[in-house]
Amino acid sequence: MCALTCVTVTQVTASTFLTSSGVGRKDMRTAAFSDAAGADYVFMSKALLYDSTICIGCKQCEQACATQNSLGYDDAIAAEEYQSAHKLTCILTRNDKFMRRLCMNCQEPSCASVCPVGALQKTALGPVTYDPSKCMGCRYCMVACPFGVPKYEWGKLFPKVQKCVMCPDRVNAGKQTACAEICPTGATKFGERDDLIAEAQKRIRENPGNYVNHIYGLEEVGGTSVLLLSAVPFETFGYKRDLSKDPLPMLTYRVLSHIPDFVPLGGMALGGLWWITHRREEVAMAEGKEATEKKNGGKQ
Repeated sequence: MCALTCVTVTQVTASTFLTSSGVGRKDMRTAAFSDAAGADYVFMSKALLYDSTICIGCKQCEQACATQNSLGYDDAIAAEEYQSAHKLTCILTRNDKFMRRLCMNCQEPSCASVCPVGALQKTALGPVTYDPSKCMGCRYCMVACPFGVPKYEWGKLFPKVQKCVMCPDRVNAGKQTACAEICPTGATKFGERDDLIAEAQKRIRENPGNYVNHIYGLEEVGGTSVLLLSAVPFETFGYKRDLSKDPLPMLTYRVLSHIPDFVPLGGMALGGLWWITHRREEVAMAEGKEATEKKNGGKQ
């Protein structure tokens, strides 16, 4: 099997991603890879399609997500109809209608664009991943996300940000996401983004009375890797309908391009804060080790 190298997006501008990877600017529909021998391969960007009209509210997707991410899940958590640091996806119920909430894994994510240390990255296959070892806890991602997705572990001694990362280990291995695999009705479907868009359009066209005539995530903030279909207005479940069709990182870049001096200064300041934080941890560990050695009479 080929040793594949995935290109990731870490910068504010989409043009940087274009230059480095050759991935399409419009909606990043294809991802370029090469193997050790230099042979080129092209893979379609993956996505999820959730059709609320065939969801039965069983919440197996919630449990599968919790298991995949090593999070607890019981009746009390199942009853929670909101996302949190311990519940990365949830099923909402309004009368007899259902809807999923989860990270939209945007095509050009604002959370990744504002992260000063590259803890959040958009992979060419679709998932927006998170590396807690890089995270400095600034929580800019929480402010930048237009869907209010990233959650912070406020109650933990060493907190990190939590969000659905679209099962990148499974996706990289050619598998479905855990939620799509477990869904008993096919309400959550995993596949190539273009194919899922075509499938969603077909469902609306063949049964117009069953759906709102809109695929949520098709164009919102430049498009997302999660696509939604609903029988009732998306606002019913808290989804915003006034979002820009332009990728938010591009809007950020347009602003920052007028204040170039601020960027390096801000980066230096944030880098300094990160260094100070980690330096304190190193000093504390060293002092603790020294105190232990003294207590033991110098023995290791």
